[in-house]
Amino acid sequence: MAQEIVRRASFGVTSTINFVNAHCINTYFRDADYAQSLESSDLILPDGSGMRAASKLCGVELGDNLNGTDLFPEICEAAAQNSAPIYLLGGSPDIAAEAGNTMQARFSQLQIAGTQDGYFTAEQEADVIAKINASGAQILFVGFGVPLQENWIARNRSRITVPVVLGVGGLFDYYSGRIPRAPALFRAAGCEWVWRLAMEPRRLANRYLVGNAVFMLHALAAASVQRGYAERASLATKRAMDAALSALAIIMLLPIFFAVALAIKLEDRGPVFFRQTRVGERGRNFGMLKFRSMHIDAEARRAQLLALSERDGTCFKMKHDPRITRTGRILRRFSLDELPQLVNVLKGEMSLVGPRPALPVEAEKYSAAAFNRLSGKPGITCIWQVSGRADIAFDQQLEMDCSYLESRSFKTDLSLLFRTIPAVVSGRGAY
Repeated sequence: MAQEIVRRASFGVTSTINFVNAHCINTYFRDADYAQSLESSDLILPDGSGMRAASKLCGVELGDNLNGTDLFPEICEAAAQNSAPIYLLGGSPDIAAEAGNTMQARFSQLQIAGTQDGYFTAEQEADVIAKINASGAQILFVGFGVPLQENWIARNRSRITVPVVLGVGGLFDYYSGRIPRAPALFRAAGCEWVWRLAMEPRRLANRYLVGNAVFMLHALAAASVQRGYAERASLATKRAMDAALSALAIIMLLPIFFAVALAIKLEDRGPVFFRQTRVGERGRNFGMLKFRSMHIDAEARRAQLLALSERDGTCFKMKHDPRITRTGRILRRFSLDELPQLVNVLKGEMSLVGPRPALPVEAEKYSAAAFNRLSGKPGITCIWQVSGRADIAFDQQLEMDCSYLESRSFKTDLSLLFRTIPAVVSGRGAY
């Protein structure tokens, strides 16, 4: 896409390019001016995991799910290779200039035709546009934020002679170094918004926690028109609740995360987290995260203990498993070892409520009836988790899980989430 954008600029193809994410879609439905400005774009590019989720819900092939922040250096690199000067407009004083310096340090052939902060008055607007037109720039990046930048571009596009104009939001803040990007793990998981929420909870709580749920409702409405059946609507509502509640829980529980990590590390200096392959929806494997509650060699010792399992049938369980550490026994008693699975929920590999994910070696022994457990996303809690956990026989667990999957609903999920709290406090079946 970067090459295509620079090609348009080099050949003088007039193009207005904007990005849309979940927040943009919400703004589109409540701001008629923004909607009109966005519709005047020559190219609209999807931005963020929310757009990918919505496209899947509607059964539409999205193509490249671009991130404007990651695309910026690629455009700068292509512009440097093709001698296409760029202009940066927006941000606080000196922010655009610092972002330009960062890109020039990375790509020495990049030509910065000019920079201008976004703090100019309506009376100065004509002079700013004249300055941009006289700069010789072929690509103009406008970073005022949504919806200001789209409305400004639409209002002034006829006066701007630069071939390609892009609305890029707060992009300059990242490349000037004013705001740190999310760690690569968050970005790879499509959860950069969680990092931003943690960094600026007061400013962004409404946008993400409320806004993401509203966005999924818009996606549901589109899906009902596009595909026309209620099951996807129900699953999308469930996914919206999973994303919002797991993000909020991670932020609120960060002190507990740090305390648990320290306790694990102090006991035996081993790794804090334990990643284990589990079987997810429709038999797809994924890496489930837990706080490590066992000794480092626990997996190697499992085969030696199989004959001592205190549960008949498929699943292995021991009340006094010698592989569990002292810290691990406390973690398991209060289910604290399960907390990192909130990350799996954010990634969409798990749900807050659903059948517990099985080990591959356990799933291989499933009967035909047991395979029905794999028809939905695995969950952190479920019916038998709040009814006795490991004290429930496997056959009864299977019956409960299949019953849940056949009749799951938003109301049922909320009920099970509320019942999970007293179940954890009581500790029944927790070992």
